[in-house]
Amino acid sequence: ATRISFMNDIANLCEIVGADVNMVRKGIGSDSRIGNRFLYAGIGYGGSCFPKDVKALINTARQNKYPMRILQAVEEQKSLLFHKLEKHFKGDLKGKRVAIWGLAFKPETDDMREAPSLVLIDKLLAAGCEVYAYDPVAVEEAKRRIGDAVHYAKDIYDAVVDADALMLVTEWKEFRMPSWSAIKKLMATPLVL
Repeated sequence: ATRISFMNDIANLCEIVGADVNMVRKGIGSDSRIGNRFLYAGIGYGGSCFPKDVKALINTARQNKYPMRILQAVEEQKSLLFHKLEKHFKGDLKGKRVAIWGLAFKPETDDMREAPSLVLIDKLLAAGCEVYAYDPVAVEEAKRRIGDAVHYAKDIYDAVVDADALMLVTEWKEFRMPSWSAIKKLMATPLVL
């Protein structure tokens, strides 16, 4: 959890200063004392183990009046894409149509426990956005958890039709090499976060 949170912090700084996070990741990972596992940046993590353990550590620290700053940053990371969208549209999100690719907390599962997509969807809906979501296997789980609060797309292209923004939330293989030219034509605004 610490490695993931640290790498997300590094990625956020890289974006601000214009550095290539992949080059930084390779440099950090080339040190044999560190290695390259869990050094990929993203919008946070979910599941049943990491979040539960991290929350327990943070709670124990609070009870002992000690701030676990690195671990507290985890929840902030799940709101990163929302804040980027808000900044792009200067706070005016009401009525914006947002496509989300990926609902599960990681690829190859329908598990949505503590998924970053849930935090993101809550924020988008509260801001008045219309959300169109696609996930290769987690749609039924999403329907169980959030019902019809969002529109469920049949594929990645259906999700982006007339969208003002596309948010890549889960790293499914099928999201790696889409036809970006087709996506640009389908979207109202070619914004990818």
